[in-house]
Amino acid sequence: MAAIDGPRVTAKSGKARQLVVFLHGFGADGADLIEIGRQWRSFLPDADFVAPHAPERCAMSPMGRQWFPLTMRDPDERWRGVIAARPTLDAFLDEELEKRGMDERSLALVGFSQGTMMALHAGLRRRVAPRAILGYSGILVLGPAQPGAERPAQNPPPNVLLVHGEEDELIPIDAMMLSANSLADMNVPAQWHMSAGLGHGIDNAGLIHGALFLAQSFGVKVEFGRR
Repeated sequence: MAAIDGPRVTAKSGKARQLVVFLHGFGADGADLIEIGRQWRSFLPDADFVAPHAPERCAMSPMGRQWFPLTMRDPDERWRGVIAARPTLDAFLDEELEKRGMDERSLALVGFSQGTMMALHAGLRRRVAPRAILGYSGILVLGPAQPGAERPAQNPPPNVLLVHGEEDELIPIDAMMLSANSLADMNVPAQWHMSAGLGHGIDNAGLIHGALFLAQSFGVKVEFGRR
């Protein structure tokens, strides 16, 4: 199993008490999302941010990476993909938490597109749930079995926010509502935000919603006048 790593942004306060891990989309790499960490330092001054590169080179975008292959021809490829990629991601999360002396409740996973698939799949299967999972433009991947199959009993469950563009041409907006309903079936309540007029991407409103969601999840008070 290959180790993964990527760009990092250290805590603004100089003392990390939380860890935010960005999981990029298909054909991108960690550099695609780490800038968000720089933007969120004022909201989360005690957070370290890291955006690992996915373990595989992307066949459709050789300069980018993928968590797992996507052909769009096999209805089960996402399920098999998240299962295959999860051990590599789990090992990375374990190492990052251990070297900081943090527990799972100090962790937040932030995904985009394929990265959201990984964040939800892996986060919901950690022995102890991360504090928060924030998913942009993605979907909860369900397997052929029951929606809650192969999941430990996480108590409490993670806080979850799903953010999606109303005009997403790659993963339609319906995916957000289907994911929220499936999470509810797993007893994992999910908040959601729809970005009007947005395609497959992240807009400023989504970034602000995400930052405030993470701050609230970690119990961080945000004072807008003093950011």
